[in-house]
Amino acid sequence: MDHPLWQPTPQQVASANLTAFMRHVAQNGGPVCDNYAALYDWSINHSAAFWQAVWDFCGVIASHRGDRVLENPQQMPGARWFPDARLNYAENLLRRDGEDTAIVFRGESQVKSRISFRELRQEVSRLAQALRAAGIQPGDRVAGYMPNLPGTVIAMLAASSLGAVWSSCSPDFGVQGVVDRFGQIRPRILFAADGYFYNRHTIDNLPRLREIMAQLPSVEKLVVVPYTCVAPDLSGLPQAITVDDFMAPFKPRPLEFAQLPFDHPLFIMYSSGTTGVPKCIVHGAGGTLLQHLKEHVLHTDIKPGDRVFYFTTCGWMMWNWLVSGLAAGATLLLYDGSPFVAKGSVLWDYAAEEKMTVFGTSAKYIDALAKLRLEPGKTHDLSSLHALLSTGSPLAPESFEYVYRSIKSDLQLASISGGTDIISCFALGCPTLPVWRGELQCRGLGMKVEVWNDQGKPVRGEKGELVCTAPFPSMPVEFWNDADGAKYRAAYFERYPGIWHHGDYVELTAHDGLMIFGRSDAVLNPGGVRIGTAEIYRQVERLDEVVESLAIGQDWPPRQPNDVRVILFVRLRDGLTLDAGLAERIKKQIRDNTTPRHVPAAVVQVADIPHTKSGKIVELAVRNVVHGQSVKNVEALANPEALAHFRNRIELAE
Repeated sequence: MDHPLWQPTPQQVASANLTAFMRHVAQNGGPVCDNYAALYDWSINHSAAFWQAVWDFCGVIASHRGDRVLENPQQMPGARWFPDARLNYAENLLRRDGEDTAIVFRGESQVKSRISFRELRQEVSRLAQALRAAGIQPGDRVAGYMPNLPGTVIAMLAASSLGAVWSSCSPDFGVQGVVDRFGQIRPRILFAADGYFYNRHTIDNLPRLREIMAQLPSVEKLVVVPYTCVAPDLSGLPQAITVDDFMAPFKPRPLEFAQLPFDHPLFIMYSSGTTGVPKCIVHGAGGTLLQHLKEHVLHTDIKPGDRVFYFTTCGWMMWNWLVSGLAAGATLLLYDGSPFVAKGSVLWDYAAEEKMTVFGTSAKYIDALAKLRLEPGKTHDLSSLHALLSTGSPLAPESFEYVYRSIKSDLQLASISGGTDIISCFALGCPTLPVWRGELQCRGLGMKVEVWNDQGKPVRGEKGELVCTAPFPSMPVEFWNDADGAKYRAAYFERYPGIWHHGDYVELTAHDGLMIFGRSDAVLNPGGVRIGTAEIYRQVERLDEVVESLAIGQDWPPRQPNDVRVILFVRLRDGLTLDAGLAERIKKQIRDNTTPRHVPAAVVQVADIPHTKSGKIVELAVRNVVHGQSVKNVEALANPEALAHFRNRIELAE
């Protein structure tokens, strides 16, 4: 395609925060940058000056910043940002006061609520006092086993106002999944809802909580948030108290925010856990705040009064990313439940009725909308919407076209990519750049991202490994229980010492954007040729009969595994059966649009495909099952029962 799908107007460019930021840089001793490319080059070549400019432009609140911006800039890991600063993450998110709406909530059960900025501050004050009275101090862990409720945001802000470390799992995690995570970090307080709603079902979490509490001896108090019933039965939970009773002794008073170092632990996130017990990734308050402000204000053009939504659970980093929108002055729109109730219109009803300005979701959701032939732009008033964000997996080129055809022709479609590891993004949208079919718009400011080939050399216009060659503020502070840093270094710096290796298989485009072809550890290698799985999925899922697909490399021949053959699993529309004709059409679609190397040796129908809790398909787990190997942590999967569909398939025997 030789023309962009969307181009910002001169007026949109002139009014963008990014344009104001470029003026700010020039007025404060930096270069005059008249385009994104020039600004990006300055941001990676003068990173200390750039991040100081972000701090000033976004108005970071701190009791002290200090003169030093970056210590040990050549060390990765080992660099330290703003080593003399003292600040508090919650203070920056609670900067607004007054009667304007801070949070809107909708559950699929028709539960609706909203809370003002003043009410948010008052509730955080009361809960922070309760936590302090319970003995919570800086560095203590406070955990949440919660749906995406306003109360979850309040609990996180109360904990972080004291300098406690917040960590959360969504309530659909099973007992072992919760224990595998929280058992490592030993929280003193656990917030948990009594249950949740999903796809018109009510799920009671209290029996599960009784099992969890029996295996988490560190928890001194279980604070239960009523959601599915007014008065949950707390019998069998001796440490339990409802959140209202926990807060009852305390009245709102002026907030107190612990002033702590820039890299003081804020969040503990978890790796997917599909290859073993999840790694506990510790993120610092300052780095998280500064990176999120950059991404919200500069890359997403969020301004005070914007109404920002992301479809996420509290077990995915996009929840943490969304909540930081408060620091940009935005109103948060929260949703909990299935996105496909009300015949798939529930989120678009929400968008229209609340005048949503930023809609965030997963690539899989957009693909599902297209498969359902929904056209939200024709059925809903989306005049307020100016940006649509997608992440979780690569967004197919056809999905780009679907968004502009069926959702809205005049918006910034930002396919973004990063991860739990950095609690942010390497590739982002840009409100002043065009959107090209199938491409992530740009590399993030201040992120020295390159694509390296197998020889460790930077390349453009060919596929390779995504690396970051210079430090950035949101690198993890550490891994929990990793005193010598060995696990941390092995996770990101083992392949290229001193260089962050992210594990994505990508390409830098002629437009200076990125295309992502899947995780590099899931790359197929038939005959020694590297193939990104996303290249296959993009073609297969264009067929109307195919709902979803998953590809692996099967050792072949199995008794002498010196090569692999590509196996493609497909989930078809309800009621359809894979026959020889459809299998051949699938292969032809791949052959005609990629290369003969991409064509699978076998196409196999399955009833379901396994996903992580955040919706990512798990090629490595399926590969293990096909080869008769164990999957180390099925608790990390949203639907572990799906693995049974891949075991002992006669189609894959010799």
